[in-house]
Amino acid sequence: NRLPRTRRITSSNEIRALFQRGKRSRTAHLDVFDFASPVAHPRVGVVVPKHRRNSVERNKVKRRLRELLRLEVLPRLSAHQATVDVLVRARREAYNATFDQLHEELIDFVERKWSHAR
Repeated sequence: NRLPRTRRITSSNEIRALFQRGKRSRTAHLDVFDFASPVAHPRVGVVVPKHRRNSVERNKVKRRLRELLRLEVLPRLSAHQATVDVLVRARREAYNATFDQLHEELIDFVERKWSHAR
């Protein structure tokens, strides 16, 4: 299963806009930006800076984050009827984080941010 293109933020202009206008929330390993979506459904994106790491390490972090966004974050946002764009930027610490740590941080972010919206 893949993350549908309609649910992805891929344009560099949209990513830049999220960095500038989005509300940033920090976790131990991630910066999460959110802003109202121009479309009628939630969308997600991932940015993983190099931080002097090789492509294998970088791709591992990207795959983990994409999978969490696809399986956990998007369904929760849809359940809360949130029409929002969420951009996750891995911090340097994310390279040493376990899948479970990243999972917990993203779930906590979504639930803290949108649990009151219902």
